[in-house]
Amino acid sequence: MDKQRHGGAYDRGMADSYYRRQPVPHYYVGATYSSDKVVESDMTPAEIWSYWEGYKFNEQLGHYKEWR
Repeated sequence: MDKQRHGGAYDRGMADSYYRRQPVPHYYVGATYSSDKVVESDMTPAEIWSYWEGYKFNEQLGHYKEWR
């Protein structure tokens, strides 16, 4: 699983945490928002795990969007 790919499961997990969105495993096949979205029911266990790994890592960092 590629942790560096923008739009990948790990990236989407980190982004959901960063923007303080509810965790809902997903990823994009290509570029975020401009390619097909893969939802949890269509993800492999490894992809779901990667999403949660990204989400939990950002939670540990405590790096969140500051809304002004």
